[in-house]
Amino acid sequence: MPNYRKTRPQRGGQGGRGRAPFNKNSSNRNGGGQRRPNKRRGAYIHPSKFINQASTVNVVAEYQARHRFADFPFVEAIQANIRSQGYKVPSAIQDQAISHIMAGRDIIGLANTGTGKTAAFLLPIINQLYASRKPLSAIVLAPTRELAQQIDDQFRIFSSGMKLYSTLLVGGAPINKQIASLRRRPHIVIATPGRTMDLIKRKVLRLDDIDVLVLDEADRMLDMGFVGDIRTITSQTPEDRQTLFFSATITPQVEQLTKEFLRDPKTISVRTADTSESVDQNVVEADSKEEKMEKLMEMLGQDEFEKVLLFGETKHGVQRLSDRLNKQGVNSVAIHGNKSQSQRKSALKSFKDNQSRVMVATDVAARGLDIPNVSHVINFDQPATYEDYVHRIGRTGRAGATGKALTFVGKR
Repeated sequence: MPNYRKTRPQRGGQGGRGRAPFNKNSSNRNGGGQRRPNKRRGAYIHPSKFINQASTVNVVAEYQARHRFADFPFVEAIQANIRSQGYKVPSAIQDQAISHIMAGRDIIGLANTGTGKTAAFLLPIINQLYASRKPLSAIVLAPTRELAQQIDDQFRIFSSGMKLYSTLLVGGAPINKQIASLRRRPHIVIATPGRTMDLIKRKVLRLDDIDVLVLDEADRMLDMGFVGDIRTITSQTPEDRQTLFFSATITPQVEQLTKEFLRDPKTISVRTADTSESVDQNVVEADSKEEKMEKLMEMLGQDEFEKVLLFGETKHGVQRLSDRLNKQGVNSVAIHGNKSQSQRKSALKSFKDNQSRVMVATDVAARGLDIPNVSHVINFDQPATYEDYVHRIGRTGRAGATGKALTFVGKR
């Protein structure tokens, strides 16, 4: 068995705008328009911060929805698409937010990843777009390519057969194709802030007619250094737009943005306890890369390591680690900033569909991903900050399950 160190557990510890009904720039980029905040790489984190026994998982009463999807005044085409997916009862965020969004209210939605918030904002937007047919009247900003792609996939599902069109604007994909798509005047743009800024600067994306702006996972966009871009993009939209603001946390910076961008918002909170509290956390001692590799292979040889998200520090290091795992018979895919958008999408699908048991990733590439049933998070390279660590291990221990996180540390 790997040498898990036994240590006493410790825990890481513009107003006045009218509303129509429903209707900083950093140059430090990481592959495809994603920016990193200015933070010190390799900041020391005491190993005890990586050790914590998961709290006893409390049995949470099943949420009792006040509505069924059939109760919402969606057009029949949307209702048919909802039924085709087998959805009957909305999740908590859907149940509580949809009516307010359809009434034209600004929303602050506090919800963890995987709670159904994408459908909570997309369904009302699709309903409005179907009625108005107005091009370029909605924009959704998301922190990463993968999350933007997931949102676009959901849009296509729920708008199937309705002749509504989206454009996905993300880095790592040919910008000329995106420019051509914009010239066809799609109804909605789903984008990352970096690529959005590139296209605004090229004067091929105008946001004068935006009726609704969605900021999804706003806390992560700020953490990734997008605050200046978000302010610039928002300033390009009409003052009477509707703003839907979703975040897992309310930090002082997030709260400041809500005051700048929203007017008389309805706050809906369906946040659960911090994910890290439902994750067993421990360390694995190893001094050299070879010793780390030996212990990693030993772990991956155990049946309990069913679906593993493995974190490395650099793009090249992540690719080398994935290549080595494959050579040693462990099905692995890599996701990092040097991959094209199609390569990242393919890798993510392979991992989600259990064709690959291990996905090796950098921090930025894994932000915002919603991957079900991750059994283990392994930090092959330590994160730069404790905040990064919390983001990493938040990929396991979801939906009431206990996850496991292991971090390699030097021997002492």
